[in-house]
Amino acid sequence: MQAQLAHQIALAPTGDIMIACAGAAVFLGVLALFFGALLSIVRSDLTGGMKLVWVLFALVAPFLGCLLWFLVGRRDSERRAGIA
Repeated sequence: MQAQLAHQIALAPTGDIMIACAGAAVFLGVLALFFGALLSIVRSDLTGGMKLVWVLFALVAPFLGCLLWFLVGRRDSERRAGIA
């Protein structure tokens, strides 16, 4: 019983460190996605008004806005540039 308890106590800090590292990795990934999306929006061929809409959407809903930009907005921006 004591050996099992000692083993669980010894593993507790390791698990906390792994959870903290995983959380930091996710945070850095979302941060990179956010700044990448903002840079991509600003460099796109969209008009000023549409850029403002996408930037505001990315600021209001950082993860969802950036994800939608890369899935929908960037493709639409490239398609419009080809038409003009």
